[in-house]
Amino acid sequence: MFAVYIQMWHIPCQTQAISCRRMVSCPLQQLGYSYIHGFLHDRPKPWLIVGLGNPGQKFEGTRHNVGFEMIDSIAQTEGISINATLCKAQCGKGHIGNTPVLLAKPQTFMDLSGESVGPLTAYYKIPIHHVLLMFDDMDLPCGILRLNQNGGHGGHNGVKSVMQAFKKIQDFARLRIGIGKPPGNMDPKAYLLQTFSSSAREKVNISLKEGVEAARLLTSEGFFESARHFNLKQKYKHQKVDYLGFGRKNC
Repeated sequence: MFAVYIQMWHIPCQTQAISCRRMVSCPLQQLGYSYIHGFLHDRPKPWLIVGLGNPGQKFEGTRHNVGFEMIDSIAQTEGISINATLCKAQCGKGHIGNTPVLLAKPQTFMDLSGESVGPLTAYYKIPIHHVLLMFDDMDLPCGILRLNQNGGHGGHNGVKSVMQAFKKIQDFARLRIGIGKPPGNMDPKAYLLQTFSSSAREKVNISLKEGVEAARLLTSEGFFESARHFNLKQKYKHQKVDYLGFGRKNC
Protein backbone atom coordinates (compact mmCIF):
# COMPACT_ATOMS: atom_id res chain seq x y z
CA MET A 1 0.00 0.00 0.00
CA PHE A 2 2.89 2.33 0.76
CA ALA A 3 5.15 1.38 -2.17
CA VAL A 4 6.85 4.26 -3.90
CA TYR A 5 4.34 4.15 -6.76
CA ILE A 6 1.06 3.85 -4.93
CA GLN A 7 -1.86 3.27 -7.22
CA MET A 8 -4.25 5.45 -5.27
CA TRP A 9 -1.79 8.35 -5.34
CA HIS A 10 -0.62 7.86 -8.93
CA ILE A 11 -1.40 11.15 -10.63
CA PRO A 12 -1.15 10.96 -14.42
CA CYS A 13 -1.22 14.64 -15.35
CA GLN A 14 1.01 17.46 -14.16
CA THR A 15 -1.89 19.72 -13.19
CA GLN A 16 -3.31 17.12 -10.81
CA ALA A 17 0.11 16.48 -9.32
CA ILE A 18 0.62 20.14 -8.51
CA SER A 19 -2.86 20.31 -7.02
CA CYS A 20 -2.18 17.35 -4.74
CA ARG A 21 1.19 18.71 -3.64
CA ARG A 22 -0.52 21.90 -2.56
CA MET A 23 -3.18 20.12 -0.52
CA VAL A 24 -2.36 20.82 3.11
CA SER A 25 -4.80 18.12 4.23
CA CYS A 26 -3.17 15.32 2.22
CA PRO A 27 -2.87 12.60 4.91
CA LEU A 28 0.41 11.00 3.82
CA GLN A 29 2.00 14.39 3.29
CA GLN A 30 1.04 15.36 6.83
CA LEU A 31 2.88 12.32 8.16
CA GLY A 32 6.16 13.23 6.51
CA TYR A 33 5.91 12.12 2.87
CA SER A 34 6.72 14.43 -0.02
CA TYR A 35 5.77 14.35 -3.67
CA ILE A 36 8.36 14.36 -6.46
CA HIS A 37 7.05 14.56 -10.03
CA GLY A 38 3.64 13.27 -9.00
CA PHE A 39 4.90 10.31 -6.99
CA LEU A 40 5.59 9.72 -3.32
CA HIS A 41 9.21 10.09 -2.35
CA ASP A 42 10.41 6.86 -0.73
CA ARG A 43 10.77 7.35 3.03
CA PRO A 44 10.22 5.11 6.05
CA LYS A 45 6.57 4.14 6.24
CA PRO A 46 4.57 5.92 8.96
CA TRP A 47 3.27 4.25 12.11
CA LEU A 48 0.20 4.93 14.21
CA ILE A 49 1.06 4.38 17.88
CA VAL A 50 -1.95 4.28 20.19
CA GLY A 51 -2.10 4.12 23.97
CA LEU A 52 -5.39 3.02 25.50
CA GLY A 53 -6.96 4.59 28.57
CA ASN A 54 -9.83 6.65 29.94
CA PRO A 55 -9.99 10.46 29.64
CA GLY A 56 -10.35 12.72 32.65
CA GLN A 57 -8.34 13.67 35.71
CA LYS A 58 -9.93 11.04 37.96
CA PHE A 59 -8.42 8.25 35.83
CA GLU A 60 -4.88 9.65 35.75
CA GLY A 61 -2.32 7.30 37.25
CA THR A 62 -4.66 4.31 37.38
CA ARG A 63 -3.63 0.87 36.18
CA HIS A 64 -6.07 0.98 33.27
CA ASN A 65 -4.46 4.20 31.97
CA VAL A 66 -0.90 2.98 31.70
CA GLY A 67 -1.29 3.00 27.90
CA PHE A 68 -1.76 6.77 28.05
CA GLU A 69 1.35 7.02 30.21
CA MET A 70 3.34 5.07 27.63
CA ILE A 71 2.32 7.53 24.92
CA ASP A 72 3.39 10.43 27.16
CA SER A 73 6.73 8.72 27.78
CA ILE A 74 7.38 8.29 24.06
CA ALA A 75 6.28 11.86 23.32
CA GLN A 76 8.53 13.33 25.98
CA THR A 77 11.56 11.25 24.98
CA GLU A 78 11.18 11.87 21.24
CA GLY A 79 10.19 15.54 21.54
CA ILE A 80 6.69 15.11 20.11
CA SER A 81 3.95 17.49 21.25
CA ILE A 82 0.51 16.04 21.91
CA ASN A 83 -1.24 19.20 20.79
CA ALA A 84 -4.02 18.24 18.38
CA THR A 85 -7.43 16.61 18.52
CA LEU A 86 -8.13 14.26 15.62
CA CYS A 87 -10.82 11.59 15.31
CA LYS A 88 -11.75 11.78 19.00
CA ALA A 89 -8.13 11.43 20.11
CA GLN A 90 -5.38 13.62 21.52
CA CYS A 91 -2.63 13.35 18.91
CA GLY A 92 0.90 14.38 18.16
CA LYS A 93 2.84 14.11 14.89
CA GLY A 94 6.58 13.65 14.79
CA HIS A 95 9.37 11.18 14.15
CA ILE A 96 11.03 8.32 15.95
CA GLY A 97 14.42 8.31 14.29
CA ASN A 98 13.64 8.77 10.60
CA THR A 99 10.20 7.19 10.82
CA PRO A 100 7.12 9.45 10.81
CA VAL A 101 4.70 8.58 13.60
CA LEU A 102 1.32 9.68 14.84
CA LEU A 103 0.87 9.26 18.60
CA ALA A 104 -2.71 8.99 19.80
CA LYS A 105 -4.66 8.79 23.06
CA PRO A 106 -8.34 8.06 22.27
CA GLN A 107 -10.74 10.17 24.34
CA THR A 108 -13.76 7.92 23.80
CA PHE A 109 -13.34 5.97 27.05
CA MET A 110 -11.72 2.56 26.94
CA ASP A 111 -14.61 0.43 25.74
CA LEU A 112 -15.14 2.61 22.65
CA SER A 113 -11.48 3.02 21.63
CA GLY A 114 -12.17 1.63 18.17
CA GLU A 115 -14.37 4.64 17.37
CA SER A 116 -11.17 6.69 17.39
CA VAL A 117 -8.51 4.24 16.22
CA GLY A 118 -10.50 3.00 13.22
CA PRO A 119 -11.07 6.47 11.71
CA LEU A 120 -7.46 7.53 12.41
CA THR A 121 -6.16 4.50 10.54
CA ALA A 122 -8.55 5.09 7.65
CA TYR A 123 -7.91 8.83 7.33
CA TYR A 124 -4.13 8.54 7.31
CA LYS A 125 -4.30 5.37 5.19
CA ILE A 126 -2.03 3.50 7.56
CA PRO A 127 -2.04 -0.27 6.99
CA ILE A 128 -3.13 -2.21 10.05
CA HIS A 129 0.25 -3.93 10.31
CA HIS A 130 1.71 -0.46 10.95
CA VAL A 131 -0.43 0.14 14.02
CA LEU A 132 1.04 -0.34 17.51
CA LEU A 133 -1.53 -0.65 20.30
CA MET A 134 -0.29 -0.23 23.88
CA PHE A 135 -2.41 -1.29 26.85
CA ASP A 136 -2.48 -2.75 30.36
CA ASP A 137 -2.44 -6.53 30.85
CA MET A 138 -3.32 -8.34 34.08
CA ASP A 139 -1.83 -11.60 32.77
CA LEU A 140 1.71 -10.16 32.92
CA PRO A 141 3.58 -9.42 36.15
CA CYS A 142 3.82 -5.79 37.14
CA GLY A 143 6.28 -3.85 34.98
CA ILE A 144 6.86 -6.63 32.43
CA LEU A 145 6.36 -5.79 28.73
CA ARG A 146 5.63 -7.99 25.74
CA LEU A 147 5.59 -7.20 22.04
CA ASN A 148 3.06 -9.37 20.25
CA GLN A 149 1.40 -9.56 16.86
CA ASN A 150 -1.93 -11.24 16.11
CA GLY A 151 -4.00 -12.98 18.77
CA GLY A 152 -7.32 -12.15 20.38
CA HIS A 153 -8.34 -9.37 22.72
CA GLY A 154 -7.77 -11.40 25.89
CA GLY A 155 -10.84 -9.95 27.54
CA HIS A 156 -9.54 -6.37 27.22
CA ASN A 157 -12.50 -4.25 26.12
CA GLY A 158 -10.35 -1.54 24.58
CA VAL A 159 -8.51 -4.04 22.37
CA LYS A 160 -11.84 -5.71 21.56
CA SER A 161 -13.26 -2.38 20.37
CA VAL A 162 -10.23 -1.74 18.16
CA MET A 163 -10.47 -5.21 16.64
CA GLN A 164 -14.13 -4.58 15.84
CA ALA A 165 -13.14 -1.34 14.09
CA PHE A 166 -10.55 -3.33 12.11
CA LYS A 167 -13.26 -5.80 11.02
CA LYS A 168 -11.71 -8.43 13.32
CA ILE A 169 -8.36 -8.23 11.53
CA GLN A 170 -5.72 -9.13 14.12
CA ASP A 171 -2.55 -8.32 12.20
CA PHE A 172 -1.39 -5.36 14.29
CA ALA A 173 1.37 -4.98 16.86
CA ARG A 174 0.60 -4.81 20.59
CA LEU A 175 2.75 -3.71 23.48
CA ARG A 176 1.26 -5.36 26.53
CA ILE A 177 2.11 -3.61 29.79
CA GLY A 178 2.00 -5.89 32.83
CA ILE A 179 0.04 -4.68 35.85
CA GLY A 180 -0.33 -8.03 37.65
CA LYS A 181 -3.45 -9.75 38.88
CA PRO A 182 -5.80 -8.37 41.54
CA PRO A 183 -5.21 -9.81 45.02
CA GLY A 184 -7.55 -12.41 46.45
CA ASN A 185 -11.15 -12.02 45.36
CA MET A 186 -10.86 -8.36 44.47
CA ASP A 187 -13.09 -7.19 41.63
CA PRO A 188 -10.88 -6.80 38.53
CA LYS A 189 -12.76 -3.64 37.51
CA ALA A 190 -12.02 -2.00 40.86
CA TYR A 191 -8.40 -3.11 40.59
CA LEU A 192 -8.00 -1.52 37.16
CA LEU A 193 -9.29 1.83 38.39
CA GLN A 194 -6.91 2.03 41.36
CA THR A 195 -3.57 3.82 41.30
CA PHE A 196 -0.27 1.95 41.66
CA SER A 197 1.38 1.37 45.01
CA SER A 198 4.72 3.12 45.51
CA SER A 199 6.75 -0.04 44.86
CA ALA A 200 4.67 -0.88 41.79
CA ARG A 201 5.04 2.66 40.50
CA GLU A 202 8.83 2.22 40.50
CA LYS A 203 8.50 -0.89 38.30
CA VAL A 204 6.01 0.80 35.98
CA ASN A 205 8.24 3.86 35.57
CA ILE A 206 11.05 1.56 34.44
CA SER A 207 8.71 -0.13 31.98
CA LEU A 208 7.68 3.26 30.56
CA LYS A 209 11.31 3.89 29.59
CA GLU A 210 11.61 0.39 28.15
CA GLY A 211 8.46 0.98 26.11
CA VAL A 212 10.23 3.80 24.30
CA GLU A 213 12.94 1.32 23.35
CA ALA A 214 10.26 -1.05 22.04
CA ALA A 215 8.75 1.68 19.86
CA ARG A 216 12.16 2.59 18.48
CA LEU A 217 12.97 -1.02 17.63
CA LEU A 218 9.59 -1.65 16.05
CA THR A 219 9.60 1.43 13.81
CA SER A 220 13.20 0.91 12.69
CA GLU A 221 13.52 -2.87 12.41
CA GLY A 222 9.97 -4.13 11.90
CA PHE A 223 8.05 -6.48 14.14
CA PHE A 224 9.91 -9.76 13.99
CA GLU A 225 13.42 -8.47 14.67
CA SER A 226 12.28 -6.00 17.31
CA ALA A 227 10.08 -8.53 19.12
CA ARG A 228 12.82 -11.13 19.20
CA HIS A 229 15.36 -8.80 20.79
CA PHE A 230 12.98 -6.96 23.07
CA ASN A 231 11.05 -9.94 24.41
CA LEU A 232 14.28 -11.81 25.09
CA LYS A 233 15.42 -9.01 27.39
CA GLN A 234 12.01 -8.91 29.07
CA LYS A 235 12.12 -12.69 29.52
CA TYR A 236 15.27 -12.46 31.60
CA LYS A 237 13.82 -9.54 33.49
CA HIS A 238 10.77 -11.69 34.21
CA GLN A 239 12.93 -14.53 35.52
CA LYS A 240 14.80 -12.12 37.76
CA VAL A 241 11.55 -10.83 39.21
CA ASP A 242 10.37 -14.37 39.91
CA TYR A 243 13.70 -15.26 41.50
CA LEU A 244 13.47 -12.34 43.87
CA GLY A 245 10.08 -13.57 44.95
CA PHE A 246 7.93 -10.85 43.38
CA GLY A 247 6.55 -13.13 40.66
CA ARG A 248 3.03 -12.22 39.69
CA LYS A 249 2.28 -10.01 42.63
CA ASN A 250 -0.21 -7.30 41.93
CA CYS A 251 0.78 -3.72 41.33
